[in-house]
Amino acid sequence: MVFLVQLHCISRQQGTEKNKSQARTEGKGRLKPIITEKKQERAILIGVVISGIDQEKAVEYLDELEFLLETAGGLTVGRFLQKLPFADPRTFVGSGKLAEIRNYIAEHGIDLAVFDDELSPAQIRNLEGELQCKILDRTNLILDIFALRARTSYAMVQVELAQYQYLLPRLTRMWTHLSKQKGGIGMKGPGEKEIETDRRFIRDRISLLKEKLKVIDRQQATQRQNRESMVRVALIGYTNVGKSTLMNLLSKSQVFAENKLFATLDTTVRKVVIGNLPFLLSDTVGFIRKLPTGLVESFKSTLDEVREADILIHVVDISHPGFEEQIAVVNQTLSEIGAAGKSSFLVFNKIGRASCRERV
Repeated sequence: MVFLVQLHCISRQQGTEKNKSQARTEGKGRLKPIITEKKQERAILIGVVISGIDQEKAVEYLDELEFLLETAGGLTVGRFLQKLPFADPRTFVGSGKLAEIRNYIAEHGIDLAVFDDELSPAQIRNLEGELQCKILDRTNLILDIFALRARTSYAMVQVELAQYQYLLPRLTRMWTHLSKQKGGIGMKGPGEKEIETDRRFIRDRISLLKEKLKVIDRQQATQRQNRESMVRVALIGYTNVGKSTLMNLLSKSQVFAENKLFATLDTTVRKVVIGNLPFLLSDTVGFIRKLPTGLVESFKSTLDEVREADILIHVVDISHPGFEEQIAVVNQTLSEIGAAGKSSFLVFNKIGRASCRERV
């Protein structure tokens, strides 16, 4: 079944706290404000148009990558796309395009090059040598956003585990970084302490985090069992389609909602009564194209809310030009986590902004 929903909500701007210390201007010995604002990193986005992907789709993917970068606090200065049969195994792009990118970085003072795919450790090492700037791939950027968004100890454990699993095979490349305090996009979490340069320490840490997650998973499973007497409904969908806003509307609660990717990491469960029918409604983490495998594994317990739900409400941003692909990505992820085949309803959101209403 398909539902069309238009939510008229006043968008709340959750003001980000600017690290400024201001003194009162009254009195003789007034203090001057001390500005300690962090410099926004200037970045370029790089992608390839390979077989099976047309130019328009590749541009759309870079739009999403730019939104990811904006969510992480970066500023997109330029974009580069190259048509190739397949990504170069050494430097992702060809030598001519690499030279063009290198010149652009030098001329425009670029801090960061972000690639719209997962790079191998060798590719990252080669690109750092060629471009002389920080290199980030899509997976690392998503992990960084999750680290930024994690609020509860449960979410932090899940994100930290995924970060270490990503870091371990890339440890050789990062050996020189880890002995220093490094900030900025892609450097939150496990890349900051000198002791983490020890491979054995990281493996031990991964084992410890997995044991912690097992304990948390058991606790979460017990909580879900206690709710088995009620019908359970889970809101699912691509990230930033309006799941949390719909949750707030139906449950009259104040779940954090923001026009940024992955605003919600922790599953929120609320009792909702419509008519005389009570049920439990859960708001889950959003899905995205090329969601890192490590994150799917780490967020097993969070995704169990989806697996064990009686009904899935699949929220779709109908105003997005690629909404059909987003639906396919969500369905594929559901299949991967063993939640395919459940009773589900499509809810088309943001119809007031849709330019493709005739396709509905």
